[in-house]
Amino acid sequence: MNFKTIILSFAAVIGMASPAFAKNKAVKNTDNNVSSDTEQVAEHDINVYGPGYTDGDRFEGLTRKVGFDRMIPPHALEVAFNKTTHVIFPSEIVYVDLGDENLVAGLADGAKNVLRVKSAVKSFKSETNLTVITDDGCFFTFNVKFAKEPLLLNIEMTDFIHDGEAVNRPNNAQEIYLERLGQESPMLVKLIMKSIYKQNKREIKHIGSKRFGVQFILKSIYTNNGLLYFHTELKNTSNIAFDIDYISFKIVDKKVVKRTAMQEQVLEPLRAQNYVTVVNGKKLERTVFALEKFTIPDDKQLVIEVAEKEGGRNQSFVVENGDIVRANVIDELSIQ
Repeated sequence: MNFKTIILSFAAVIGMASPAFAKNKAVKNTDNNVSSDTEQVAEHDINVYGPGYTDGDRFEGLTRKVGFDRMIPPHALEVAFNKTTHVIFPSEIVYVDLGDENLVAGLADGAKNVLRVKSAVKSFKSETNLTVITDDGCFFTFNVKFAKEPLLLNIEMTDFIHDGEAVNRPNNAQEIYLERLGQESPMLVKLIMKSIYKQNKREIKHIGSKRFGVQFILKSIYTNNGLLYFHTELKNTSNIAFDIDYISFKIVDKKVVKRTAMQEQVLEPLRAQNYVTVVNGKKLERTVFALEKFTIPDDKQLVIEVAEKEGGRNQSFVVENGDIVRANVIDELSIQ
C-alpha cells in the first residue's frame, strides 16, 4: 500500500466520523452559564425526539412524553359538502368540539343522540378532528377528512362496554364523570339500573296503589355511592292504554290537608332505565329511577305519582323515611 492510498483511507475515515461527531457536538454546552443538568435534558430531548427537532418542539423543563398506551385511538370519519354524515351515539350528546372551521355539526331535529356533520366548504385538504362526550360518560374522538363520496354516511357508535377489541380501545380508557352525578361513574349508574331491572326482585310488598284497573307499585329501593334507585312497576289490567303524562317524586308535609306548590319539594330523577310513555292494555312496564341520596324528616313523606295524559286514572303512593333508610346495598351486578 503506497502513501497516497493511506492518505485517502484516512480521509474517508474522517469523513464517516464527521456526522457522528457533529451530532454529539450539538448537545454539548458552550455557555458556561448553563448547568450540566440542562445539558442532560438537551441530550435526552435529542434521544427522544431525534436530531431534527427545534426549540419550538421542546417543553419547558424535564417533561415525560405521553406514550401510545395512554392514547384513545380516534375513529376515521369522512365528510362531504353535498352530503350529510349522521353519527348515532348510545346516549344523549352533552359536548361537541370541532377541530376547525371546515366542519359544521349539530344535533338532528328531535334526536338528542344523533349528530349530523358535514363540510363547511366545497373541499379541504388538511385533516381535522371531532370530539363528542355523551350523557353516560363516554368519550368519542374522530379524525375527519374530506371526501367527495364518503364511504359511510350513517354510523352507529357504541359505549366502550360493548366496543370490544374491534375498535382497538385501550383497557385504560377513561370515561367522563358528569357533575350532576357527583362522584359516581355514569357508566356504573347505567349498569346498576340495568342490573336492578334484569333481576326484577320485589323487596318491598307494602307500597303501592290500585284503581280503575291500573296498579302502580314500588318493588325495591337500592343505594350506592350517594344515589338512590327506585324500582317501580305500572300494570294495566284494563283494555284501554294508559298514556303517561308524567311521573313525579315530591316530598310533602304529612299534616297538610290541601297542599300548595310552596309546601312541596320536587325531586328530579337523574337517570331512568326503561322510561316509557304508554302502557298498553293487559300489559305492564317497569322503570328504574336514579335520584340523589336524601332522607325525610318525621313530619314529611315522599309521594311518587304517575299521571295519565288526558285521563283520570292517576296513581300515587307514599314512601316513609323508614323505607328509604332500609334501602338495599348494591353488592352484585347482573347485566348479561
